[in-house]
Amino acid sequence: MKFEDFQISEPIKRAIRDMGFEAPSPIQEKVIPVILDGSDVIGQAQTGTGKTAAFGIPLIEKITNDNHVQAIILTPTRELAIQVAGELQKLSKHKNVRTVPIYGGQSIGHQIKALKRGVHIVVGTPGRVLDHLNRRTLQLGRIHTFILDEADEMLDMGFIEDIEKVLKMASSQRQMMLFSATMPPPIRKLSNKYMNKPEQITISKGEMTAPSISQVYYKVLEKNKLESLCRVIDSEHIELGIIFCRTKKGVAELTEALQARGYMADGLHGDLTQSQRDMVMKKFRDSNIEFLIATDVAARGLDVENVSHVINYDIPQDPESYVHRIGRTGRAGREGLALTLVTPREMKHLRSIELEIKMQIPSQNLPSIEEVVEKQQESWKKQIVDLMELHDETDLYETIVSDLIKDYPPEKIVTSLLKLAFYGHDNLSEDAAYDFGDTGAQKGMTRFFINVGRNVDLTPKKLVEEVADLAGIPGRTIGKIDIFENFTFIEVPEEAAPFVYEAIKYSRLNGARVNLEPAKPRPKRR
Repeated sequence: MKFEDFQISEPIKRAIRDMGFEAPSPIQEKVIPVILDGSDVIGQAQTGTGKTAAFGIPLIEKITNDNHVQAIILTPTRELAIQVAGELQKLSKHKNVRTVPIYGGQSIGHQIKALKRGVHIVVGTPGRVLDHLNRRTLQLGRIHTFILDEADEMLDMGFIEDIEKVLKMASSQRQMMLFSATMPPPIRKLSNKYMNKPEQITISKGEMTAPSISQVYYKVLEKNKLESLCRVIDSEHIELGIIFCRTKKGVAELTEALQARGYMADGLHGDLTQSQRDMVMKKFRDSNIEFLIATDVAARGLDVENVSHVINYDIPQDPESYVHRIGRTGRAGREGLALTLVTPREMKHLRSIELEIKMQIPSQNLPSIEEVVEKQQESWKKQIVDLMELHDETDLYETIVSDLIKDYPPEKIVTSLLKLAFYGHDNLSEDAAYDFGDTGAQKGMTRFFINVGRNVDLTPKKLVEEVADLAGIPGRTIGKIDIFENFTFIEVPEEAAPFVYEAIKYSRLNGARVNLEPAKPRPKRR
């Protein structure tokens, strides 16, 4: 479905295009037509699913030129009030619609002036909205729309009584919408009391995972993350790839790092102007760049047909974001691949995502340099041939080339140059990441000391389960375990030791905060 398919006016469609939204999210697809029909709506959906536009688009459509408050939106926090008001302003940029956010902590005089000038939509926190209603600086007697956003959050913050007071002071001839991630009994009771035969729309987490997307994750150490990413992308045949970072700063840093290494990449984040964003998107659509690096917010509403890979450089904050991100690939019946880099501290987070999406994401070993070289041979050969055929000015290098040829065989020189050109940046060495030295373990294993034992009810079975879960290693690979009253020794495979060390150090085992250190070698018997 496209936004063009909705019964909305051209100015709003233009604003949607300006914002870079191309295809409606599942909640927008289901909610917009129902609101346009005039029905009350209960939308059960998480943050980040696009619900603001789901109610914002039909609301802007309904606003007339009459100079009075026509809609009220209650939100639990000032941050959300500002965010929602900002999105509505963007959606109404080609229509004469005035939106004002009102919340505690901001000068009430400033808000009174804004309300006196005349506004169509008020977005506010329940306490401050009630304050204005009591002062009569805000009247809701002529509104046609009442929206409760993140109702369960408002319930948790103790706003339910304030919400009821506001509802009683608002026009009863209104369309009402309630959005909530969960539906606790008080919210259900509120909807029964104040809503008129609402249509319930639920976006289930499961319905958004596409069967045509293969998913894998790679275990990486934090300090090797960039090199690990380069290995992964060099070993894949990527048509177009979206790489997700958690923050704007992360996008900027990764973009710079990949560009410095010769990758065709550009970044997309919330600080870009609309024209900068359009320029980056055009380059991506025209395949002038291979990788688009983006935050979740910047990628909202993004719809590009030929994305073959989605890479989570930073694991997403929640299962919904994971599902949204990976849904950017595998479009139009094509095969898609979603790759996630997971550091030791993020293993637990990965497990919670698996639990929510009801599937186990398979783990894959990082590609070796040999595998990468094998995959990239043709591409590198072409780059070298292209360079030779350009007849570029080589005088600069002729002296150094002549000197090298005098002392070394040409094959050796070319091999070294290839290494330097294509893997000069790869200082990824899993073996050298940590040197635990002699820990007194059996051959091929590393022995760790943990500062808890039977005093926290630790048993070999519990320890194996916790270590396997926290570090993402098969329980059967764990070696000898010795549990004493106040401490424990455990042996794990050498190759998994760095990951186990970072995953367990300062985490919890059987509910107890623990510290883990490489064991000292056992004293030799005389």
